[in-house]
Amino acid sequence: MTTSKTKPILLWFRKDLRLDDNHALQTAATSGRPVIPIYILELEGNGGGPLGGAQEWWLHHSLAALQVAFGRLNSKLILRQGDALAVLDNLIAETGAGAIVWNRRYDPAGIAADMRIKKTLRDNGIDTTSFAGQLLHEPMRLRTGSGNYYKTYTPFWRAFEQSGEPPFPIEPPEKLLAPSRWPQSDSLDAWSLLPAKPNWASEFADIWTPGEAAALDKLEDFVNGGLNDYAVGRDFPDKPATSLLSPHLALGEISPARMWHATRGLPGRIGTDNVVRFRKEIVWREFCYHQLFHFPKLRTANWNDRYDDFPWLTDAKLLRSWQRGQTGYPIVDAGMRQLWRHGWMHNRVRMIAASFLIKDLLIDWREGEAWFRDTLVDADPAANTANWQWVAGSGADASPFFRIFNPVLQGEKFDPDGGYVRTFVPELADLDCKYIHRPFEAPDDVLKRAGIELGKHYPRPIVDHAMARQRALTAYASLKDDG
Repeated sequence: MTTSKTKPILLWFRKDLRLDDNHALQTAATSGRPVIPIYILELEGNGGGPLGGAQEWWLHHSLAALQVAFGRLNSKLILRQGDALAVLDNLIAETGAGAIVWNRRYDPAGIAADMRIKKTLRDNGIDTTSFAGQLLHEPMRLRTGSGNYYKTYTPFWRAFEQSGEPPFPIEPPEKLLAPSRWPQSDSLDAWSLLPAKPNWASEFADIWTPGEAAALDKLEDFVNGGLNDYAVGRDFPDKPATSLLSPHLALGEISPARMWHATRGLPGRIGTDNVVRFRKEIVWREFCYHQLFHFPKLRTANWNDRYDDFPWLTDAKLLRSWQRGQTGYPIVDAGMRQLWRHGWMHNRVRMIAASFLIKDLLIDWREGEAWFRDTLVDADPAANTANWQWVAGSGADASPFFRIFNPVLQGEKFDPDGGYVRTFVPELADLDCKYIHRPFEAPDDVLKRAGIELGKHYPRPIVDHAMARQRALTAYASLKDDG
């Protein structure tokens, strides 16, 4: 930093809405300058938006929590919207700021925008510095022995392990130096991030508390509870064995370094398998960003171009049935309804629901990715896309296309008592356990006793799985051989 120490420093928040383990914030706090924290609601294609509807709900509450947190530091979070560079230029003119700091982002649009902004600001004499910290590793750092990027997860995990322990997270600052005059801020409510008519997020607050404080509390609760059964329990959607940290991580209310650090020293207490399994999930997210960085078209193009000629079907009615949780397969419908009600879906059920859309309905994985992007509070530009391509067989280290989940058997294996289905498909709540995952096979007297008339209270299957499986395998066989 070469400009006058008296000039304010702009601290630009993006998907790092926290005070803890924030390297840009630490640099600003220790600079000796007045600090002006800012958040910009960026224009579409400008690097930061738009977010899906569910994540906009989360963003509203996360920003509100961050405003309160800065108030405790005798500071403020300034809100602006528009083209990021234009907003920054205006703030520099209004405040006389001589420097700006931010934490890096790794999606293609974000990288492109940041490179353009950094160059322009530096050309105009503004000190501009960016920091790592949104990932445990910079996605360009790990390379194979031949210098290429990793295309399979296990070697990536080994390379990650061999690269040494991630750095320890840093503590939040205790104070910030305020400017002599604060610039004007937009009203958060004026951004209209919350749904109104209808308020489809009415149940979100029953499940979620956005903000850094809630994220740190949830991490502590998980380490002292759900992590004890994580390696096995994480596959059962009716068990409280997942961390539920993904929405907090997606908007940077907690850092992966803080999550990793919370598991240090735990294997002896809760078992090595649980800790390693959880850490591998953190590193899978890193692998997704590794893919996105090296293959920027990941969201729109098949990573494996062999799938470019796949004979997808276009059927708006079937797609809508899947989106609404009206497929006639209870585990799929439970997942899709949980997604709509809570903005989240259990990971095992995500795979089942994705497999059903892609392989039973032969609908392009990009349709599913777009729906999840709009309805998930934890939508992530790398993980969401990479995971959809993984299920489709077109991604890096993907599950082979011919691995086709049977939704009935998956339900019986991972929701054996039907607790998950009964919660989210209440019209089946009184159905005998034997038929909870296959109501279409239940005798008429069993259905009548449960108050169910198929086709009226609950749909018949929109596709026969055995037929659909064979159709999918035939479609897959029609692709050109590799090479």
